[in-house]
Amino acid sequence: MNEKPEDIFRSCGGILRMSEAIERGITRYMLYSLRDKGLIEQLSRGAYRLVELPPISNPDLVTVGLRFPNAVICLVSALAYHEITTQVPHAVSVAVPRKSRLPSLDYPPLLVHRFSDQAYRTGIEKHQIDGISVKIYGPEKTLADCFKFRNKIGMDVVLEALKLYKARKKFNLEALLNHSKTCRVEKVMRPYLEASL
Repeated sequence: MNEKPEDIFRSCGGILRMSEAIERGITRYMLYSLRDKGLIEQLSRGAYRLVELPPISNPDLVTVGLRFPNAVICLVSALAYHEITTQVPHAVSVAVPRKSRLPSLDYPPLLVHRFSDQAYRTGIEKHQIDGISVKIYGPEKTLADCFKFRNKIGMDVVLEALKLYKARKKFNLEALLNHSKTCRVEKVMRPYLEASL
């Protein structure tokens, strides 16, 4: 291997999964050696980044994005990302397709929700956080999901999110209604949406 392992990391944005590092010619031994020398740090099991990079702005979401590319950030975690809640998530809420294997992590703690196929696929946005692509539901889909899970997260959280959405985002009634139909909460949501107009 002519290229130094650190340069391979740099050419890939400074973050690599172990499988990606091995594909690019960095052995497990080299990875552990780089880690032991303090050149790279382990983000989570199987994910490494160069220490020289600026601090990660949202390490929990980056870790989930790296480890579980099919998981979508949802509910209170998505509300927090879109800045339409005052809640501080104590775990990362993620959605996975109903029949998929549940992701598990030592850290950060995960709250995993199984969504039906259509509810899972609808409303996904891809956001770049520190060079990592992270799937997060858009604000309108997140609000519909929150209405669906209102008994788990609390109606006060849902109504606060709707109020902050109206104050901070472009109010998109059509998108909100479309997502309410997908999530089967149109009858519950409609009166609150009409009151918000």
